[in-house]
Amino acid sequence: MKTDKGRSLNTDIVVIGSGATGMAAALTAAEGGAKVILLEKMRHTGGTSNFPEGMFAVESEMQRQQYIGITRDEAFKMIMDYSHWRANPRLVRAFVDESSITISWLQKLGVKFEGPMAIFPDGPRTWHLLKGPQKARSSVMMKTLAARVKEKGIDIRLATPVRSLIKEYGKITGVVVKKNGKEIKLNSKAVIIATGGYANNKEWIKRYTGFDLDVNLFPIMNVNKIGDGIRMAWEAGAAEEGMGVLMTMRIGPLLGPGLKTMGHIESAGFQPNLFVTQQGVRYFDEGRLTNFSFDGAAISRLKEGYSFAIFDETAKREWIEKGIATSAGMICPPGTRLTNFEDEWKAAIEQCNPNVFEANSIEELATKIGVKPEALKTTLDEYNGFCEKGHDDLFAKDAKYLRALKGPKFYAVKCWRVFLSTIGGIKINHKMEVVDKEEKPIPGLYAGGMDVGGVYGDSYDVYATGGALGFAFNSGRIAGRNALKYIKK
Repeated sequence: MKTDKGRSLNTDIVVIGSGATGMAAALTAAEGGAKVILLEKMRHTGGTSNFPEGMFAVESEMQRQQYIGITRDEAFKMIMDYSHWRANPRLVRAFVDESSITISWLQKLGVKFEGPMAIFPDGPRTWHLLKGPQKARSSVMMKTLAARVKEKGIDIRLATPVRSLIKEYGKITGVVVKKNGKEIKLNSKAVIIATGGYANNKEWIKRYTGFDLDVNLFPIMNVNKIGDGIRMAWEAGAAEEGMGVLMTMRIGPLLGPGLKTMGHIESAGFQPNLFVTQQGVRYFDEGRLTNFSFDGAAISRLKEGYSFAIFDETAKREWIEKGIATSAGMICPPGTRLTNFEDEWKAAIEQCNPNVFEANSIEELATKIGVKPEALKTTLDEYNGFCEKGHDDLFAKDAKYLRALKGPKFYAVKCWRVFLSTIGGIKINHKMEVVDKEEKPIPGLYAGGMDVGGVYGDSYDVYATGGALGFAFNSGRIAGRNALKYIKK
């Protein structure tokens, strides 16, 4: 990369990616006196960090003020036990221990929070909700951080994709970027990778998960995430860890290009009624759907990549008049009345949306959704029997969610297997140093966020609610701090 005078541009630290991990790394390094260049291949900052609702922390000041007693030790054990100790314990400990400090740091930068909250009944209250408009909480946060980045004098280069790392004498000494069609070297003392995973890389998704992207697995809120940082790290000698782990969930109905969902119809599909496969049989305890990683894991067993949420007129009227029981987040929190449902449903039917169905009998509904009528009728009769006696003999669903479905009309929403992010790729240690196959750090190379493995086992941990955004920020700060120590030696 050239300056206006044609000289080569040198800097202390290069950060690749401007999401939560990259922003945190860049700000932390700049606060320590480093000269930082932040490179982003898109024409805007933030990436998928423009979408989360909140982040994980324990022993924060906000929790202490509300007598929320979960400790760092308890959170550490919870996360490790959930992964069956497949996670890297020193990495998890570093993340957990940093979490409350990061909340305070973000507040000083102008980020506002509310809560903390749980995402499912009686869950740990680790989710520090971002304050702001319901559908723009995190974008407000990222705009605030972008302003702080500019105030710190950090050089942000948009539309500047990084092609490769420069490695000399075993150390990382810069990057090769592409600008105006030319590949140019940018020299630095350290590099921090924060490119956000490989959610849009069809070849890697097929290779590591077995799914076909945009056929039986759909990425949500991801654009142009093809694993740039992971590939570059591997080419520089980094070890691999955690490939194939996804943050999956079941959601629907989808609306085609962009995979937008339908507001109150989506919320109806998220209620704990009756979920069936393409064969018309139950496959999941519907009462556990608020822990969306359970829901995602269950639908991942279905080769078709979708299931059906079945409900009746009585359930629909209750949601409209009294409010819903459960939610996947705070856009439509529990108790929300689905007052837009009728208009959304009418529009979907008029537009022949292939993911919504209604009928005057369960047999007619079965025919419309492509399920054998006798199979769905048998499933419904069995389910209604469980509801009437107050005990689910099959999956032991919580009795408070057992509501018989008897009509007079029946509805179905086709719900798809989707994922919010890939999780894993680059192997790191608890200092966010990238390590090689011998577990030795590659000097000058750091990584965090969705590009790295070691934080989870085989699935995302919703018990540590807000963990994805929390780890993004905390890993970025730890990486920035250790990169500072490295360049000052």
